[in-house]
Amino acid sequence: MGQISDDSDTGIVYSQPIGATVQIVVDTLFARIKSETYPRDTRLPSERTLAAELGVARNTVREALDVLESQQVIRRRAGSGSFVTYRSAPRAEADAGALAEETSPLDHLVVRGILEPEIVRLAVVNMTPRMITGLSETLSQIEAVSTDADAFIALEEQLYLQIAEGTGNPLLASCYRLTVETYRQGFRTELRRRNLTPKRMQAYQKRYNTLYNAIASRDVAQAVEFIKLHLVEEQKLLLQDD
Repeated sequence: MGQISDDSDTGIVYSQPIGATVQIVVDTLFARIKSETYPRDTRLPSERTLAAELGVARNTVREALDVLESQQVIRRRAGSGSFVTYRSAPRAEADAGALAEETSPLDHLVVRGILEPEIVRLAVVNMTPRMITGLSETLSQIEAVSTDADAFIALEEQLYLQIAEGTGNPLLASCYRLTVETYRQGFRTELRRRNLTPKRMQAYQKRYNTLYNAIASRDVAQAVEFIKLHLVEEQKLLLQDD
């Protein structure tokens, strides 16, 4: 396998040659990961989806994923898919870490209350059928998790980030990615793990299924009303935890 490194022209440099088609797929996926089209800790589309989208054989996609995994750009989880591990913007993440130290759980919830209703509204209007299919795939993954808090958290973040990307507003999506990153680095792991009992996971699974149905049916009012009520429940949970 070739060693991957940043390059201003091609994005990837190989110490050893690989097949031309595989190289194109690797370069394409790596470029998307660097640009945060696929942000850190989110799940890549399935091999079948990528093969259809890129017009290549599924085996070619699998070989490209092998290259990316060998260079720690992605990590595979049995039964869950391939997740991005590459840190595309170390300085931005350092800034998010510093910001996280000054951000309380309540601060974060206030920002979510500002951003999420508008994100959901725009996503209902602007998400393409392919994006909605991707959302359905993530929801299926979430519904398959019953006890693994880490897997649930990663997929939950992916669901929200997919909705943010579906707004069609890159600045808004970027703001929301910073919100997620700040939450993750500040207090999400400890707080979320403690709260994610199997019973609560089931409750969230039902909630996200309701949200997905509202988005898929293009029901703006229902989707926005749902996310507002969901945020109220999150606030109650936060106050109980305090």
